[in-house]
Amino acid sequence: MKAVIQRVTAAKVTVGGETVGEIGAGLLLFLGVAPGDARANCDYLAEKILNLRIFEDAGGHFNHSLLDVQGELLVVSQFTLLADARRGRRPSFAGAAPPELAAELYEYFIEKARASAKVATGRFGARMLVEIANDGPVTLILEDPPAPLG
Repeated sequence: MKAVIQRVTAAKVTVGGETVGEIGAGLLLFLGVAPGDARANCDYLAEKILNLRIFEDAGGHFNHSLLDVQGELLVVSQFTLLADARRGRRPSFAGAAPPELAAELYEYFIEKARASAKVATGRFGARMLVEIANDGPVTLILEDPPAPLG
C-alpha cells in the first residue's frame, strides 16, 4: 500500500463537474493498493497518517498531528501510485491491486480514519479533478510494507 500525503489549506475533488469531496485545512491523501495488501496495512497507515506530526507549532516546528489541529482528511484512490515506469515509455500497472480488492481496502481505510477525524473522499474508479492548495509545500510518501532503505 502506498500513500502520498500533502498538507493543504484546502482541497476539492470533482467528478463530471460535481463536487464529491472537499476539505479545508488538513491533509490530502492519495492512496494506492497493491495486490498483497490487507486490512492490517490500512490499520497501520491510518494510525500513522492521523498521528504524523507535520503541522507547525507556534515556533514553526513540526510538532502537531492532524488530530492535534483538528484538521480534515480528503482520501482519493489512485492506482497509478503503483505504476512501474522503469522499462519502456508506458507505465505498467501490474503492481496495482484488482479493483475489487482496492475498493474494499479503500473503503476500510476511510472507515478507520472516520473513527477519529473528519473525512471526505473522492469517488473510487472515477476520473477525478483534484484541486489542491498545498501548504508549505509539505508532501510525504508512506508505504506499508515500507520500501527498503538505501
